[in-house]
Amino acid sequence: MRPQEKSRQAGQTGSRHLRLLVLSLTTLIAISFLSRLPAWSLLELRSFDYLSTVDDPRPPPGGPVIVAIDEPSLADINAQWPWPRSLHAELISQLRAAGARVIGLDIIMAEPSNPDNDAAITEAVGSDVVLAGDETLIETPQASQLIRATPLPQLTEAGAVTGIASVELSGDGTFRRIPGYEDGFATMLAKVAGVAPETLPAGRLIQSFGPARSYPTVSYYQALDPKNLLPPDYFKDRVVLVGLSLQNAPAIDKGGVDAFATPYTVHTGRLVSGVEIQATIYDNIRSGLSIAEARLPAVAACILISVLLAAATVWRSTGWLTIVTSAAALLAFAAVSAAGMRLAHIFVSPLGPTVAYISVVFGQAAFDFAEERRNKRQITRAFAQYISPDLVKRLSNDPSQLKLGGERRTLSVLFSDVRGFTTIAETLKDDPEQLTGLINRLLTPLSDVVMDHGGTIDKYMGDCIMAFWNAPLDDPEHALHAVKASLAMQAAISNLNRELEREAAARGGKPHVLKMGVGINTGECIVGNMGSTRRFDYSCLGDSVNLASRLEGASKNYGVALLLGEETARLVADIYTVVELDRIIVKGRTVPSPVYTIVHTADAEALAAHRAFTQAKYAGTLAPSNPAFDRLAADIPELAPYYAIIRDALAESGEE
Repeated sequence: MRPQEKSRQAGQTGSRHLRLLVLSLTTLIAISFLSRLPAWSLLELRSFDYLSTVDDPRPPPGGPVIVAIDEPSLADINAQWPWPRSLHAELISQLRAAGARVIGLDIIMAEPSNPDNDAAITEAVGSDVVLAGDETLIETPQASQLIRATPLPQLTEAGAVTGIASVELSGDGTFRRIPGYEDGFATMLAKVAGVAPETLPAGRLIQSFGPARSYPTVSYYQALDPKNLLPPDYFKDRVVLVGLSLQNAPAIDKGGVDAFATPYTVHTGRLVSGVEIQATIYDNIRSGLSIAEARLPAVAACILISVLLAAATVWRSTGWLTIVTSAAALLAFAAVSAAGMRLAHIFVSPLGPTVAYISVVFGQAAFDFAEERRNKRQITRAFAQYISPDLVKRLSNDPSQLKLGGERRTLSVLFSDVRGFTTIAETLKDDPEQLTGLINRLLTPLSDVVMDHGGTIDKYMGDCIMAFWNAPLDDPEHALHAVKASLAMQAAISNLNRELEREAAARGGKPHVLKMGVGINTGECIVGNMGSTRRFDYSCLGDSVNLASRLEGASKNYGVALLLGEETARLVADIYTVVELDRIIVKGRTVPSPVYTIVHTADAEALAAHRAFTQAKYAGTLAPSNPAFDRLAADIPELAPYYAIIRDALAESGEE
């Protein structure tokens, strides 16, 4: 690679890396501001919902049993709700007799009812019973008022324990945290059961255990007669929670009585009853399964690592592999977050690292895409005038096929020139518009032929066209395509002559008959952008180019429309009948160069006779009177002008 190209590429790489650094810093700053928004926190909590439930955890063994006040119980008991407290007293007695360790009633008994019923429940409760209380914050423009509803005093005097059953909901109305009450309902259940830790995890994220009805649940009416309606020892040494729990969990859009959205609601769309939520809180406290949120330094470190990984991913380039790597990275973020919850009970939200990674990767990809589009437009503008649209499209899709600035390549170079055009121009000197129109009508079909055959037009020189093949794109059959183009150019000239003849006949004038000579040579050249930094052309230079030009000029000396260099003739010899005409010394060379042309109507015998003819010519034994001249002119009529020229040259040489 040339020093200039290395310098340019180094500059482009440095600019790209600087842009990537700025993008990474901008991403870190943007996320630091976004993380302060309430919506960001809710999105983090929603990611917690999915990750904490993706493996569908079930309640730990030995957990609470739910006694549900449900539709079958309402139908069986056939009493208006709220039921008499004497019925709850009977239930407590039955559960205690069945071996229940702790009984929790998620039922508010803050107001007096029938004295007999109140007396019955007072007699039934004891230190193994936890009764629900409630705490409500009422906010008005004037003040905020905290109202706390607790069980009747006689119930607590009888030994019952009070536990606040209120729950705290996130901003989207979803229950996710252990309530911050030192005397919370589930907390007091755990204390009475003797399983409460020394430090209660208030405010930590809750681990949900399945959708509604995931806990062992029996109907209230069954618990009133456990000996006959339930398996033996069903309640033995178990914590029993009693509360409202509908048989079919209500849909979230319809709401429900004492029912709340939980992390599982994102999967089921259904609410979970309050008594099951208390059971979930109890199991989180009992088994130490609640989840702490990572502190700010840890979160910031994870985001920084994510940005560094993203920068490493796109450090060199972006492409389809970037998508695969990004997908793997995002899955890894989620997996690490889920593993942290399961193994360490710490939640590091994948939202920050994910947004950071996507912002850097796709931001850089957008920059690269814009840069690529800009390069494509530059390439399209630079080459649209030289090569066919198909080649321009291929170059713009794969700029790596183009090497600007000059490189050594083997090219097939074509020069074409119209014979006698100077004379035609002289006759039209008083009609420049007609002359210009004629040049355009001549060059347009010839240029189309070159482009249609995959060639690159180097330049126009009056009525002359210079073109080459095998650059800027590789063309393994460049010599064949150049020869095919030359033959098609001759056909295009013939078509144009017929048009000019018809037009001349229509106006009663004499047509301008156009004849063209073509020279093609194949060899090593230097090809690339030639010119100044402000204006350049995509062109080629070299001895092979000069020889192609000399071949075009020499074609008229041999009476043929096409002259080929030695390498071109060799490369197309399997497709066309190639015959050698002479060995010439062109300007700038000291070694004779054989020249060839193509014939279409010659059998093997005639070709053998032609080879003998050229050998005799080289040996100097060919005389103008040799009958081979007439015989070959008849056998290969395409070369009749050539034989006539050679005979005349020999005759003139003999006279001298």
